[in-house]
Amino acid sequence: MRAGLGQFKEATPEYLRFAQQYGATDILLNTPNLPGAGGRWELHDLVKLRLSIETHGMKLSALENVPTNFYDQIMLNGPQRDEQIENMIATVRNIARAGIPIFGYNWMPSHVWRTPPALIRGGAVATAFDYEIAKKMPLTHDRVYSEEEMWENLEYWIKIITPVAEEEGIRLGIHPCDPPVASLGGIPQLLRSFDAYKRLVEIVPSDSNAIEFCQGTFSEMEDAAGEGIYDMIRYFGERHNILYVHFRNVSGQVPNFHEEFVNTGYVDMYRAMTIYNEVNFDGFFIDDHVPHTHQDTQWGHRGRAFANGYIQGLIEAVQKQSAGAE
Repeated sequence: MRAGLGQFKEATPEYLRFAQQYGATDILLNTPNLPGAGGRWELHDLVKLRLSIETHGMKLSALENVPTNFYDQIMLNGPQRDEQIENMIATVRNIARAGIPIFGYNWMPSHVWRTPPALIRGGAVATAFDYEIAKKMPLTHDRVYSEEEMWENLEYWIKIITPVAEEEGIRLGIHPCDPPVASLGGIPQLLRSFDAYKRLVEIVPSDSNAIEFCQGTFSEMEDAAGEGIYDMIRYFGERHNILYVHFRNVSGQVPNFHEEFVNTGYVDMYRAMTIYNEVNFDGFFIDDHVPHTHQDTQWGHRGRAFANGYIQGLIEAVQKQSAGAE
């Protein structure tokens, strides 16, 4: 188990120096600023990106998300679906051939939704969600889509891309729908429950059809209450479905929640980390979102340093505890 850093689009020397100084070993870039001409990423750009990370002594372990317009027609079965599939196959092949082992993406054509923010400890600002407010928002696309057609679209894609990923030796994982409610803007939020993820990984049982385990979003799910979140971590961890973890905390489940500091939400993060260790999770943790604190930067250098240090401390604590018990 390792501490990573992500959530930036450009591998600038400043970001990479920050990550290196604060002990990150693995880097994740979220929707990196690559040329993307023609709706695909090219091999030479991806190789240059990987090498820029390695010059700072870290590993580019994953890319997360392509621009939505690379594959929105795949999600919604639009007229350019087949063209986008060909471009996405090329992009996945190029990511793998560039030496980047993981590609995480989402099934949210309407993106992540939040409503007005909340004030938490010491007046820090955290994102929040109120489903009643969100229900009043207009459609995000041309019409209301059904759950059945969205599952058909997802299954069609998974059955095409998984053999490609297996051939190239890359692992793919999908982020849960955030927030995990039934529908937003007329688009069903498919991956919003424990059962939905069990269904996903069984579409094509494969190491290449896996999960981008955003623990924050899993913690927002209705069935995460009680023992739910810990059961999810153990279930998918034991099956080696988890590629990497967004290790963040929230106040509770939908329909209303706000994000929290990593150590002040409802999830027992020490217990969660213990389970990852027990199931022999071999991957990295990133902080994902962080509350905005006093005099912090827009990206959140202070908040991320705090969360990253907490993650490293928990990893060390549970591993030493485990070694002592043995």
